[in-house]
Amino acid sequence: MSEIYDIGYRHYDGPRLGRGYSTRALAVHSLRGVFGLGRPARSKIVPFALATIMLVPAVVSIAIMALARQPGIPYSGFAVIMQAVIAIFLAAQAPTVVAPDLRYRVLPLYLSRPVSIAEYVGAKVTAMTVAVFALVATPLTVMYVGELVVDLPGPPATGEYLGSMVTALLLALLLSAFGLALASFTPRRGLGVASVITVYLLASASVPIIYASMAVTGNEEAAAWAWLMNPFWLVDSVQSWLFGTPPHSIEGGYPSGPASAAILVVLIGAAVAALALRYRKAAAQ
Repeated sequence: MSEIYDIGYRHYDGPRLGRGYSTRALAVHSLRGVFGLGRPARSKIVPFALATIMLVPAVVSIAIMALARQPGIPYSGFAVIMQAVIAIFLAAQAPTVVAPDLRYRVLPLYLSRPVSIAEYVGAKVTAMTVAVFALVATPLTVMYVGELVVDLPGPPATGEYLGSMVTALLLALLLSAFGLALASFTPRRGLGVASVITVYLLASASVPIIYASMAVTGNEEAAAWAWLMNPFWLVDSVQSWLFGTPPHSIEGGYPSGPASAAILVVLIGAAVAALALRYRKAAAQ
């Protein structure tokens, strides 16, 4: 004979906020994780230390403007100059966005609710993009405010500042998509960090070698395409095309802007697609 026991379960009678709210909540949770918010103090050391390092050149630039009465670090070249710090931030924090869900196999729990693979990936990429954009945009804004306060001769470089902010967003999207895609192929955070930083180092080290090898044969026009192998110079090429800023490659000069923009779009799409395929496979396991 069967018996019925009341074990205290209660029906949920509150508002049903829908898939959009779930996706936004996941993005906010991931963004907090990037900066170690809501986690132990040691999780905050790396992101906030790197953010502080990013602010140091901005302060130096303001000091130059105030003392020498001349422009400091150019807004358009700031990301290229600080690319090593940005790459370390990406390598250190991207695995914190994707590795725990893979390591603890909680992805099926997320997808058991009305959250699709596309929404899950979108939330993760959005969170990392906002984090990288904030890392770059904050010192740019500090420099711009400093320029307004110092009041240098002539009009402020508002156009270059706004262009650099758009460029920072494009760079953040490209780096985040690729960084998360690389980090998602292993549930171990250490291996994720190593994979991201290794790809960046290979891209950075190979560009001058390839450029020099092609330039020494007299093929300067083809050699210029080598700069686009580095994501920072690729986005700088797009910036030069869109806003007319000078190139910040070592030798100077990029291929035509529309081609750089097309490559940027293709790379972002490929990285997001790879990330979606990786999570689709992980969800099926």
